[in-house]
Amino acid sequence: MRRSLRSVSVFVLLLALFPLPSCAQETNELKPVAAKGGIVVSAQYLASEVGRDILQKGGNAVDAAIATAFALAVVHPAAGNIGGGGFLVYHGVDGEVTAFNFREKAPAAATADMFLTNGEIDEDKHHTALTSTGVPGTVSGMALAHKRLGSLPWADLVEPAVRLAEDGFPFTSDLSGFESRISKRVAENPIYASTARAFLKNGTDLHETGELWVQKDLAESLKRIRDMGADGFYKGETARLMEEFMAANGGLITEQDMADYQAEELPAIKGTYRGYDIYSMPPPSSGGVGIITMLNILEKYDLKTMGHNSAQYLHVLTESMRRAFADRAQFVGDPNFNPDMPVDWLISKEHANDLYTSIDLAKASPSDSSTFNGIMPYESDETTHFSVVDAAGNTVSLTYTLENSYGNGIVVEGAGFLLNNEMGDFNPKPGYTDREGNIGTPPNITAPGKRMLSSMTPVIVAQNGRPVMAIGSPGGRTIINTSLQVVLNMLDHGMNMAEAIEAGRIHHQWLPDRTSYEEPRFGPDVIEAYKGLGHEVAPKGGQGSAMGIWIDWTAGVKYGASDSRSSEGSAAGY
Repeated sequence: MRRSLRSVSVFVLLLALFPLPSCAQETNELKPVAAKGGIVVSAQYLASEVGRDILQKGGNAVDAAIATAFALAVVHPAAGNIGGGGFLVYHGVDGEVTAFNFREKAPAAATADMFLTNGEIDEDKHHTALTSTGVPGTVSGMALAHKRLGSLPWADLVEPAVRLAEDGFPFTSDLSGFESRISKRVAENPIYASTARAFLKNGTDLHETGELWVQKDLAESLKRIRDMGADGFYKGETARLMEEFMAANGGLITEQDMADYQAEELPAIKGTYRGYDIYSMPPPSSGGVGIITMLNILEKYDLKTMGHNSAQYLHVLTESMRRAFADRAQFVGDPNFNPDMPVDWLISKEHANDLYTSIDLAKASPSDSSTFNGIMPYESDETTHFSVVDAAGNTVSLTYTLENSYGNGIVVEGAGFLLNNEMGDFNPKPGYTDREGNIGTPPNITAPGKRMLSSMTPVIVAQNGRPVMAIGSPGGRTIINTSLQVVLNMLDHGMNMAEAIEAGRIHHQWLPDRTSYEEPRFGPDVIEAYKGLGHEVAPKGGQGSAMGIWIDWTAGVKYGASDSRSSEGSAAGY
């Protein structure tokens, strides 16, 4: 009997490490939205519908992405924005691949020690006050993408957002929490008075869910963008309002900072994985470097045989994440200020092989900060991603953010839009690294005109010169690992897009040396076996909110799925 029980225990452990293929593991009830024409998947249904309508009017994927981005600035202000920034990756059916960097910049008055008070890190300056705001990049990014690749008139793409702001839309439960917080904050700090006027009914009362919410000041700002392009935001009335508000409330951004901002077009970063091409953002996003590094390592394992989300599978994912995030901390920042970044080496198969050979399949590696390197600067989970494919198959993957949910919560008086707190993504103090989340390595120290490091990871997967998948997610540093796991779910485990997005996820970022996991989506036997390999774990409710599209070129169908972790997300196609 004792031998029998021991045999059963060994079997249970092996099953957790390497689960047997089983129909019970399949999630066939999860089905993506299918479209023969074009499709848009975003975190807010009204914005998805705006993008779809642009596609139906003959717009291409870039046109629809621009319209969706501006619509999200109205209906999803937690992350949708004209006061923030982000990244766009494009893959055309003609084989053209490019990327647009519209990450925020530090204003000209920024300094390396600007987040210190009496020599110590001041969290208010770093994350909450107007000193946390970088010069916004979204409008410039959309204008540059339109100039390069758009087809419909610019005004037609901004007009739907104008209508949503001016005519209003039903107030949602997602907005209620922020509105309640602002109604309390304004009594404590008058800087939130402009936010109260923008969000609260008559500036004082809470909206009921479903009640029409009109944003007149935001509508006027959007009209200036509609009529004058990027100059309608970076020059003239909006720039004047920005400078006056900053000067009156301790901020740094000036009209000159606004006028000087320029988005830039960059070559997309490229890797390969099991016969597929992987495209993502180069620095100042760390996402492309990170995901390609991890895929290069994981390509050496038979992940399908290990079994999806088995303990052994989670182990090799974790060890890959650990090493990629160590590289991230040591090397990656704004390339305009770090000209010697070894990006080609970081994403090389040779470097991945060196990392692979350091992995022990039987036990976890230690994350030792004395050998480097990694406490990450704080990054909020509140970002948003959307994916677009037009009827021809041209594909856009776009991630943008305000940093924290609703940025720093401050609306520019008279302009109606929320400000980002992206300066908090800079390392707060040169030369200071601790285990609580601060890092002082040079690549990401604040400097005038510098773009802060990001984890945003818009990804396009291609095969034979044509895009087949667009994916991305919010989630701060977890973004890279969320995008990675959805890609693996599709390419290694044969899931459809909905299944790939809904599957449970983990996250490890080198330091702190622990793995977070979505507790409801993992069985206790797997977690115990994973812990038995030496991993410390931290359960959490959810990770990210992926928005993805898969193109079946043979059938001529696009399959889109919105993550159920997003309460208002949708896929809208035709």
